[in-house]
Amino acid sequence: MTLLQALILGLVQGLTEFLPVSSSGHLVLIQKVMGVEDQGITFEIFVHFATLLSVVIYFWKVLWKMVLAILPPFKPEYARERKMIGLLALATVPAVVVGLGFKDSFEQAYESPVMVSLLLLVTGTILFLPRVLARFKKDPSEVKVKSALAMGIGQAFAILPGVSRSGSTIVAGMLSGAKSEDAAEFSFLMAIPAIAGAMVLALKDIAAEGIDTGLLTHYIAGGVVAFLSGLVAIYSVLAAVRRGRFEWFAYYCFLAGIGFFLWFRYGVGSA
Repeated sequence: MTLLQALILGLVQGLTEFLPVSSSGHLVLIQKVMGVEDQGITFEIFVHFATLLSVVIYFWKVLWKMVLAILPPFKPEYARERKMIGLLALATVPAVVVGLGFKDSFEQAYESPVMVSLLLLVTGTILFLPRVLARFKKDPSEVKVKSALAMGIGQAFAILPGVSRSGSTIVAGMLSGAKSEDAAEFSFLMAIPAIAGAMVLALKDIAAEGIDTGLLTHYIAGGVVAFLSGLVAIYSVLAAVRRGRFEWFAYYCFLAGIGFFLWFRYGVGSA
């Protein structure tokens, strides 16, 4: 992996981790296009930590209130934050069950760029659902148990590369009755245990692989780019949601899905 490749992959990871366009899908496809079959577990740890840091910094005020909420004397003004912690725990359960119990069943999808390209079209369709089904929606409210569980199922579905985690969760929240902005914020907070869990699972393999100190500069550079682009992505998604333009990302998913499909099915790539 060259420095340029590390910078590109860091940028892709940071942007697509939070933009509703699927980070896992884009990483699979971009690596295939660049001929980087395996960027290494160490690089994966660096960029995951970077994106985790970006969401923690963006929402540090909310997270700090959550910390205060679970400390004695359990002040009543933090009741909403304590409820939020419980809902986040509930929303994390489906992904944990699927990730630990069925992840191996989906591994082959990562080997097929054609399949990943088609799943980007699925993501595009998901992003259009709130607009299509808007007339059936009731008055939205804050995230409740129903919404948290729906968003958790959406996150579990996103184990497939090409299906966006943020897209699936935000749409699931909106369709289950949550306000769009609340669903988006809850989705980003859900990303914290999701990314942290992925890091923990990856750390168990790093001892076996070891760290290539000669590529340390590449790892750091990729991480810095992932961190900065992650912040930009979070801001962009929240801005799009506030302006009612969330489905705009669907157009990109359709174009990218079709483009990558043609590339790998009929172009220089291979299925």
